[in-house]
Amino acid sequence: MAKFLTQDQINEFKECFSLYDRQRKGKIEARELITVMRCLGSNPTPSEVQRHLLNHTTDWGGELDFSIFLSIMHRQLQQEAPQDEILEAMRMADKEQKGFILASELRAKLTGLGEKLTHREVDELLKEAGVGTDGRVHCEQFAKAVTHSPAKR
Repeated sequence: MAKFLTQDQINEFKECFSLYDRQRKGKIEARELITVMRCLGSNPTPSEVQRHLLNHTTDWGGELDFSIFLSIMHRQLQQEAPQDEILEAMRMADKEQKGFILASELRAKLTGLGEKLTHREVDELLKEAGVGTDGRVHCEQFAKAVTHSPAKR
């Protein structure tokens, strides 16, 4: 897992982890996991933390070593990367791998699947992302625009 994190991230995680490794055993208490994660800028819910612990067969009364903690942080950071998630979803819709999908197709998906958006919400997203005159929505541009937008959602 650690190969997907930068050395700076690993160092930052180790520093914070060490602050909570009160007995200097190279472990933190599982019940403090949510606190440590939040100190590092992550924002897991209690149920997400519970799921991370279950994935590593640890309960609230257990302990985690640094390698398990790194694995959990990596998974959490992946979950919190909406731009990548949006890009992945758009690439799945881009069957011919051209780097764009038609605005009409995107509208149909956003108003008809998952957490359905209203047509007005879709209009706002498409405006922010800048749809080409040809009706194309470029995947990377759209993902960037909707995740770095100051518009309130």
